[in-house]
Amino acid sequence: MATSTEAPPSGVRGGLDALNSRHHQLGLRIFLFIVVAHWAEHLVQAIQIYALGWPLPEARGVLGVPFPWLVTSEWMHYGYALLMMIGLFMLRPGFTGASGTWWKTSLGLQIWHHLEHLLLLLQALAGAYLLDKAAPTSIIQLIMPRVELHLFYNTLVTIPMVIAMYLHTRAGRSDNASARCHCAPKD
Repeated sequence: MATSTEAPPSGVRGGLDALNSRHHQLGLRIFLFIVVAHWAEHLVQAIQIYALGWPLPEARGVLGVPFPWLVTSEWMHYGYALLMMIGLFMLRPGFTGASGTWWKTSLGLQIWHHLEHLLLLLQALAGAYLLDKAAPTSIIQLIMPRVELHLFYNTLVTIPMVIAMYLHTRAGRSDNASARCHCAPKD
């Protein structure tokens, strides 16, 4: 048996290597929990508005009811969009084949979603709003209300991510053969 004189990766590179190999399944589960919890917050907010008839300022999702600042904080929304983008980027190397394509699609959509939140944050910090609107406004928000837009964005990012995870964890898929993790059970 040949031995390698090359030291195992350390630091950030070693952490990313471990995340996309032996800890990939755990990383995906934690990330999926965070994503679904956030998406559920947007869904609950829409239910509060459209099914329960709550006025918009009172429809704040689950966590926004006891902590109203969560809904109005552009920093919190931007931070989540950034966290989501970083998570998608960091977990990307663990995906191969069709699952990799779906994961990259989710990442691309999240990059746009992140840019929209960056625009909102910059407006809030500057106190100057797009097209002299009364509040920070994103580009697509010019044609779609904010509550619906962010539920749509989070759904749009989540769907290809879930498809990628589904494909990635199926046994017997030839495009999973080169994956370095153990997310898919072996035949």
